[in-house]
Amino acid sequence: MHLIDEFDKKIISILNKDGRMSFLNISKELGVSNTMVHQRVNKLIEKGVITAIKPILNEKKMGYDLSSFTGITLEKDYVHGTVIEALKKIPEVTECYFVAGDYTFFLRVVAKNSDDLRELLYEKIDKIPGVYKTVSMIDFGCAFKRNVKVE
Repeated sequence: MHLIDEFDKKIISILNKDGRMSFLNISKELGVSNTMVHQRVNKLIEKGVITAIKPILNEKKMGYDLSSFTGITLEKDYVHGTVIEALKKIPEVTECYFVAGDYTFFLRVVAKNSDDLRELLYEKIDKIPGVYKTVSMIDFGCAFKRNVKVE
């Protein structure tokens, strides 16, 4: 079952280039009504194809000069739900993925500096009940990040 058609793909491609483009300008570019674009975007959101329309923040400009990728090993896998809920309460944990291999979760953690990162890891994340150990790798910067190809 395909969730999107060719028209939806055109809208997504335009928004991918400029997420701030107004529906009116998209409608002019595609030669359709503003209402049609608005309805299509709402349907894409309802279907879960577009998961959010929000700003992408520059973490460095927000004062977060350091980040890490941190693997978490749990004492018992069945505690994963309570660990996730605890991680959600730490604003500096920006991403959390289930992974296969040596870890249960892989996180992205932002920090103001190395002291801040150490405190986040040792005083917050490591103290969550059920966390057995963490292993972190410092992030030196993102070479690129992109959405999937719209086909």
